[in-house]
Amino acid sequence: MPRYEHRVTPDEQGLRLDVLLARLPRVSSRAAAVRFIESGAVRLNGTLITAKRRVVMLDDLLDFEIAEKIEPYRLQPGQDNGAGLGADIPLDIRFEDEHLIVLSKQAGLVVHPARGHESDTLVNALIAHCGTESLALIQGEDRPGIVHRLDKDTSGLMLVAKTEEAGVSLSNGIRTRSIDRRYLTLVHGYIAPNTGLVDAPIARGDTERKRMFVSDRQAARGAITTFRVLERFEAAAHDEGYSYLECKLYTGRTHQIRVHMDYIGHSIVGDALYGSHKTRAQLGLNRQFLHSWHLDFVHPITGEPLGFSSTLPEDLSCALSSLGERSLGKVDTS
Repeated sequence: MPRYEHRVTPDEQGLRLDVLLARLPRVSSRAAAVRFIESGAVRLNGTLITAKRRVVMLDDLLDFEIAEKIEPYRLQPGQDNGAGLGADIPLDIRFEDEHLIVLSKQAGLVVHPARGHESDTLVNALIAHCGTESLALIQGEDRPGIVHRLDKDTSGLMLVAKTEEAGVSLSNGIRTRSIDRRYLTLVHGYIAPNTGLVDAPIARGDTERKRMFVSDRQAARGAITTFRVLERFEAAAHDEGYSYLECKLYTGRTHQIRVHMDYIGHSIVGDALYGSHKTRAQLGLNRQFLHSWHLDFVHPITGEPLGFSSTLPEDLSCALSSLGERSLGKVDTS
């Protein structure tokens, strides 16, 4: 692939890397620039950069390789029978004011447009709910309102920004770990310690682009997950038992909990990408057992402390209940 170079000019110094890239002729938008940076194709002064917020300085040398012009995913008309970009998809909203929304996303819903999901996403539902003009664009014009993401088959609590000020503050809160995000998951195997920490950088695979891997290469980004065991279940004839965990994110990498659990030898039940889907039918599941159950943060504008919890949805609750007779007892977390 051809390589291109760009020297930072006086009027460009101080810009974020994604903003600068979006200004270049071969990159069509900020959203495309972000995906380009995250793919590991950009170097700054000879160093691979995967952080979109990196600020460039005068005379910095940006070099990158690209086969063809990157086009962003375009928001497509939704299914609200009234034209526009909205879609008639139900939203489980737990809190809303003029600055932000807290909602619980249902499993099976893609967060933002992607190939094969151009008009049936959470973004389209948000547009139908409050309009594009009432959603922040901090993640790009094809991701209005989005501050952080959940995988398609992961359910639970999410933050949505309605104003740029709230969006920047919430995004910084995730980056500085001041927003407490906790997940419930059921994993394969017996985890002996009651608590644990996984500190292992994550990078995208070279050949399997949908998979992320723990890696020590330069492009890998730091990732930290802690967990505590809530309950253990004994082994049976066709499995090695299970452990029910609460995981806390200290970073927000793609597939982080799924990758880290697989890395320590305890893949998430029902996760066909990183583990095995064989237990899905046994436990009545058609997705990975992963649910964003708790959010704790300070309102970015009012300063009010806010906390939200979301109980397990029915499919995960039933799967857990089906293991009841095999329980080795709940762990005292007091």
